[in-house]
This record gives sequence, structure tokens and C-alpha cells, in this order.
Amino acid sequence: ALQQLSKTQKNLNITQLRVTTGLKVNGPKDDASTFAIAQRMRGDIAGIQSVEIALANGDPIVNTAISGGKAIADLLTEMKAKVVQANQVGLDTASRTALNNDFISLRDQLTTIVATAEFNDTNLIKSASTNLLVLSTVDGSTITVSAQAMDSTTLGINTTTLLTSAGAASALTAIDTAITLTTDKLAALGSVAKRIEIQAEFSSTLVDILKEGVGSLVDADLA
Repeated sequence: ALQQLSKTQKNLNITQLRVTTGLKVNGPKDDASTFAIAQRMRGDIAGIQSVEIALANGDPIVNTAISGGKAIADLLTEMKAKVVQANQVGLDTASRTALNNDFISLRDQLTTIVATAEFNDTNLIKSASTNLLVLSTVDGSTITVSAQAMDSTTLGINTTTLLTSAGAASALTAIDTAITLTTDKLAALGSVAKRIEIQAEFSSTLVDILKEGVGSLVDADLA
């Protein structure tokens, strides 16, 4: 009877521990091999979750650059309208000066956007900006986000003037080139942003799968 009582108490303690922790394998004593496998899988989960954090940090940096680039593209469209107007035959000096002032104002706004398109002290569209490396796997692989400078100097419109007919003609070529260049840079940023998004979704799914796998090994049957 005492032996049976001791056995019952032991089983009760085991059951209480399983109910308390939700685990049927709480340590190597319960099942050494299963515990070892589960611990390795938990390590994998921790590593992938760190990757998720890195991807989550990289995503808004790239999206900020894209938002800045889109604003710049819109400004360039407005600037082209001014340039086209300045290329009218027989345009008087006062009108040409007004158009030039508008053009310069838009260019100054472009400079402001470039300077403020920053997230977590990282700006991918300013002059001399450096590439961003985003951790993508637990083995240390990274996604390289190439810097895409979109300042007026890089775009070739920093010295453009509409005060003369020759300057306006030259400005038309320069603004068309700047628009094409900005579009290409935005496409590059959009492509890498999509890659980061896909990797983040995959990492999240992988964590869920691993957690389910650990659960099937060590979770207690509470019912």
C-alpha cells in the first residue's frame, strides 16, 4: 500500500508539473534525446527571431528612401513643367525670371526632402550615402541595399537656370535625364524592398513551423 501510495504521489507530482509548465519534457531527466532535439530547435527559433528583428529594422529604412524618392520624382515633374514654359519662343524677361524663381524654389525643396529622408540615422538618398546591409539568414547572409543618391548635384540639375533661352533648352535635357535617373533609382529601391518583405514573411512562417515542431515534441497533453 505504501509503495502504491508513493507511486501515486510521484505520478501526481509529474502531472502537476506538466499542468503548471504545459510541458511533458521539462528537462533531460524526462526524456534526454527529445529534450536535446527541442533545445536545438529552440536555438534555431531564437536565431531566426533575431533575423526577423534585423529585417524589421531594415524595412522602414528602405521605405523611407522610397517615399523620399517618390516625392522627388513628383517635384521633378513640376520642374519640367516650368522648364517647358521657359522654352517658349519670345518669352519676356519678367516671365522667364518668375519661372526661374519657381524652378529654384522646387529645387530647394528637393534638397530639403533628400536631407530629411532619414530613418534610424540612415539616409539612402543623400550624397555620399553608404550601402545598407540587412541580415537575412542565421548563417550571416545579408541583403545589400545599394544607396541611391537623388540630390540635385547627382541628378545634374544643381546649376540649371532658366534665365536665358539657351539655359532653358539645356535645362530640358537635364530635367529629362534627372527624371529617368530617379525612376531607375526608385526601381532599384523597390526591388530590394520587396526582397526584404518576402524574406521577413518567410522567416515568420519558419518560426511558426519550428515552434509547432517543438510543441509536438515537448508539450503536455493537458486534456
